[in-house]
Amino acid sequence: MTIASNNSVVFLMGPTASGKTELALEIFDRFDVNLISVDSALIYRGMDIGTAKPSPEILANYPHALIDICEPEETFSVNHFISLAKEHIALALQENRLPVLVGGTSFYFHALEHGLSELPESTKDSRKHFNDLLKNKGSEKLHSQLIKIDPKSAERIHPNDSQRITRALEVFHLSGQTLSELQGNKTINKLDHQIKKIILKPDRSELHQRIEKRFMKMMESGFLDEVEILRNNKKLNLDLASMRCVGYRQAWKYFDGVYDKQEMTDKAVIATRQLCKRQSTWLRNENNALILKKANIDEVINFLQ
Repeated sequence: MTIASNNSVVFLMGPTASGKTELALEIFDRFDVNLISVDSALIYRGMDIGTAKPSPEILANYPHALIDICEPEETFSVNHFISLAKEHIALALQENRLPVLVGGTSFYFHALEHGLSELPESTKDSRKHFNDLLKNKGSEKLHSQLIKIDPKSAERIHPNDSQRITRALEVFHLSGQTLSELQGNKTINKLDHQIKKIILKPDRSELHQRIEKRFMKMMESGFLDEVEILRNNKKLNLDLASMRCVGYRQAWKYFDGVYDKQEMTDKAVIATRQLCKRQSTWLRNENNALILKKANIDEVINFLQ
């Protein structure tokens, strides 16, 4: 089935474990589309089980752009994501195919839609400085510092979201201006297309069950073996963005002897549920979207046509 793209793109969004991939495959079967991943974990090669990456068989039959595009030790910025995503969107439209961007990284979707602020680039020294602070003080104490410096950003950022807390503090350290001040003027790289949003958002209780069931399946599929291989890479450590992905950090600490297996499992499930909550909170602010509690391809077809 063909839908005239009319220079439009589809955002297929939802919290983790909501069933976005399965719905994306159904859309692929019905329409002439190009799938583009919007997931800050699926970009990493060798991180397959713990990220719930689609299997090689699925990716062979349902190609997704922006999966397996960098090594876990490499840095990957939102600017880089936007640049690559726009390239793949343009390619799809040139082929008269509908670009469907699917994933759970709300920050990437938001940056694509609204543009980016001119934020200072991280430096090696600044990253080390704030990673050391995080180790010594913990995310909650750093969040308390952020409240004093930039209360607007602190209100939006969860006290356990160490990556965003340290970035907000780093921005102030490098520029002398707060993150909320600099984000007030978002003009860079804004996506110049009509956006049709589909949000897949099951009830919270169902999501919690799915998250636990999925993690148990990951464990059965060899997740700990995957993490052990990653730990053998001397370039990797817990300060890297890749190792902050939910599940990986907890499994790494299991191998360090910090947690036993049950503690690791419990903490990984809790961390994933916290991620789910943050994603769901962000999605509540989305307007003019088709919101589905369950994947329904007929409703999607009606919406897109």
